[in-house]
Amino acid sequence: MRFSSSIVPPSDDIDVYLVLDEVGHQLGRVWRETDEGDTDRATLLRNLMEGQYSSPVRIVSFNTAEGWSRDVSEEIAIELSQRCAERGEIPEPLAAFIGRHGEPPAIQLALPIQL
Repeated sequence: MRFSSSIVPPSDDIDVYLVLDEVGHQLGRVWRETDEGDTDRATLLRNLMEGQYSSPVRIVSFNTAEGWSRDVSEEIAIELSQRCAERGEIPEPLAAFIGRHGEPPAIQLALPIQL
């Protein structure tokens, strides 16, 4: 007897993150389509840092089992800002998002020392 993997998620009690992305003048803003397995917070943050979105505008999270939804743009922007500070650079697609929803990271730029 063959078994196949279930298409039903193991639990409905998960936080899902979706991105409203500005994809260009002609297309405007769209809620980006994503695989169900890529809607968790860690994957969202990784994809944002890797530049997988053109120009993120808003991030919304929801959990249907708990019955809530909310705009998480500010908390994601703050976390991205911290990650950018650690990295020493802000990826271009994130600059406007962080500026709109978070505080700019305190990046210490290396300056040449003249002797």
